[in-house]
Amino acid sequence: MNKPVNLLDFDVDGLVAWFSGMGEKPFRARQVMRWMHHEGCDDFDAMTDVAKSLRAKLKDVALIQPPVPVRDSVSTDGTRKWLLDVGNANAVETVFIPETSRGTLCISSQAGCALDCAFCSTGKQGFNRNLNAAEIIGQLWLANKLLGAARDEAADLESGEKDNGRIISNVVMMGMGEPLANFDNVVTALRLMLDDHAYGLSRRRVTVSTSGIVPAMDRLRDECPVALAVSLHASNDALRDRLVPINQKYPLRELMAACVRYLDRAPRDFVTFEYVMLEGVNDSDAHAHELVALVRDVPCKFNLIPFNPFPNSGFLRSPADRIRRFAGILIDAGIVTTTRKTRGDDVDAACGQLAGQVQDKTRRTVVRLKQSTEVR
Repeated sequence: MNKPVNLLDFDVDGLVAWFSGMGEKPFRARQVMRWMHHEGCDDFDAMTDVAKSLRAKLKDVALIQPPVPVRDSVSTDGTRKWLLDVGNANAVETVFIPETSRGTLCISSQAGCALDCAFCSTGKQGFNRNLNAAEIIGQLWLANKLLGAARDEAADLESGEKDNGRIISNVVMMGMGEPLANFDNVVTALRLMLDDHAYGLSRRRVTVSTSGIVPAMDRLRDECPVALAVSLHASNDALRDRLVPINQKYPLRELMAACVRYLDRAPRDFVTFEYVMLEGVNDSDAHAHELVALVRDVPCKFNLIPFNPFPNSGFLRSPADRIRRFAGILIDAGIVTTTRKTRGDDVDAACGQLAGQVQDKTRRTVVRLKQSTEVR
C-alpha cells in the first residue's frame, strides 16, 4: 500500500495538479486548501462542503500532518517556543513573539545549518537535512491552531466572546537553518503564506533572512519576492570571512550588488541588515564607519542585535553604551537603525539561540571535539 500523501506539502498549483491526477476539478483542491489553512482542519470528515465520495477517497490516500510538538515553553515576556519532532531523532524550534500591534512567528527551514556562522547556536550543532514544505508550513499551521486554542480558552474564561482576528500577522524565516539553501521547499511554503486560499499574508509581512547566497537571492527576486533581511554582522571581508564563512564564496561586493538587484522587485524599498553586536569583535567606531561606506549605494535599514549567549560560544555581548554609540554613527549618516529588544532569552528563544536537536551528518561536532582535545 502506498504511503499517504501529506497535503501540507503542496502550494495551490501543486494541490490542483494532484487533485487533477485523481480526476477531480481544480475547485475541489481550493476547497480543501481553505479547510486546511484557513480553518486549521486536519479531519477530512469535517470538510462539510466537500463531496462525501471525495472525503472518503482522501481518507484512503492523503493526510494533513504538521510536525509534532514535543516541548512547549513560554517566556516571562510572553514569547512562546515549540520544539517540533521532524523524525529520526531530529527536532527544530519555532518561536512566536507577541507584540501590541502584531504577532510574529519565526520559522525554521532546516534541521541544523551547514553554514557554521561563528556566533550562532544552531550552526554549532551541525546539519542533518532540509525540511520539506509540509514541515515548514506546518509550523505556521500548528502555531495558528495552538495559539487560537489558547486565545479561545482565555476568552471563555473572561467574557465568552471569541476574537477571530489573525493572531500571527508576520512570518520571518529566521529560525534554524539557511532558508535559501532549501530554496524549493521554502518557496512552496512562502507561496502558501501569500495565497488567499491559504494564509493571505502580504509580501511585506513575510521576510526571508539569508546569510548571503547570492544566486539564490536573485532567484527569490524572480520567483517569489518577499521582504529581505541579510545577516551581515561584519563591515569588511576579512572579518566576515571569519564570522560568516559563506562570505568566502560570495564576498561583500557581490552581496551588496545582489541586494540592489533584489530591490527591483521587492515589496519593501529597503533591505534590512541584521548585525549581531559582539564585544571587541565587530562593534568599534571604525566598524560603524566602514558599514556606512559599505552600504552607501544600498537602500537599507540596520537592525542591531545584542548577542545572545550560549554555552562555549566564545563571544560576549557588546555593552549597551557601545551599542548606542555604534547606532548613533549609523543614524548620523542617515541610516535608519534600530536595536532589537531581546525576547525569550530565558527559554533560549532569542535570536541566535535556537538549537533544537540535530543528528549532525557533517561530523563537524566530532572535529571540534578533537581540536579542543588537541589544544589541551
